[in-house]
Amino acid sequence: MLQEKVAALLNDQVNKEFYSAYLYLEFSNYFEARGLDGFANWYKIQAQEERDHAMLFYQYLHNNNAKVTLEAIAKPEKKLDSDMDVLKAGLEHEMYVTGLINDIYAAAHEAKDFRTMQFLDWFVKEQGEEEVNANDMISKMELFGSDPKGLYMLNSELGSRTYNAPSLVL
Repeated sequence: MLQEKVAALLNDQVNKEFYSAYLYLEFSNYFEARGLDGFANWYKIQAQEERDHAMLFYQYLHNNNAKVTLEAIAKPEKKLDSDMDVLKAGLEHEMYVTGLINDIYAAAHEAKDFRTMQFLDWFVKEQGEEEVNANDMISKMELFGSDPKGLYMLNSELGSRTYNAPSLVL
């Protein structure tokens, strides 16, 4: 049985992950409007990943006989004035999510909830990868983004990304 505080944090994370999906769809919208379909693709796939993360938390709660409460998902309010604004907002958001996962992990550790800690191990690793990816995109944009040919190549690279659903066993 999940400790009440841990269950509440996990439930909150379901909603935060769905918000993340909305945020990344907003980023995709921004890049679609700019004609950067590769960037739009990259963030569309990010949105799919976040949705699947939400469902992993959702299923974990159900598997542990915990009630899931779905809340309203806020509209993303980030002001996006440039391509770099989007990329930096993505890194900032991933760092925020890392903090949320760490908070749940700490609460699970305090409660000696080793099963939840093991469940969260995958997310800890995933967040490390997400932060590296977001930093890499910023670095590449700084290197190539001001050159139209470089931007074209970067857009093409991001357009080749395909979706791979997480294979986490609950």
